[in-house]
Amino acid sequence: MKIQINDVRLAFPALFTPKVSDFGAAKFGAAFLFPFDSEAKKRIEDAIETVGKEKWAAKWPVIKKALIAGQKVCLKDGDIKAQYAGYEGNWFVNTSATAAPMVVDRDVNITLTERDGKPYGGCYVNASIDIWAQDNKFGQRVNATLVGVQFVRDGDAFGGGAKASANEFESLSFESADDLL
Repeated sequence: MKIQINDVRLAFPALFTPKVSDFGAAKFGAAFLFPFDSEAKKRIEDAIETVGKEKWAAKWPVIKKALIAGQKVCLKDGDIKAQYAGYEGNWFVNTSATAAPMVVDRDVNITLTERDGKPYGGCYVNASIDIWAQDNKFGQRVNATLVGVQFVRDGDAFGGGAKASANEFESLSFESADDLL
């Protein structure tokens, strides 16, 4: 079930280059952080409820309890990752994808690349995600696939990395090649 969550904080982005997972597969993905009382949390909970009922019907209430207890649902309490900036006091959803997600600017008219320097961990984005129920030889879960990301606004970068600008340095123009020696 595809949904959009708006004005959420981006964490651990692998939007342009896939990262190798614990299982050895290279995947794109990101985590999205949001307050406990946010619209994003409500949308994700509603989607989880819908796909759970569609997949497991009358068994869903029992399966849901087991999945939540085993942390096998994509929506999680950020306090379990309080050691990471931005998680404590928030909810988060982990996403992944085998295909590169669409990444666009605020006006949706420019496709962003890694060279653009955004989006970055700590900024705010809108995210399109697909919530789906898994029941196969790998177990039962409710997952989220990353479909696309829209940069919304700047935020404090996670990891303490400062963003560079062209005004960081003075021009070092020179008169001749001898000036380089």
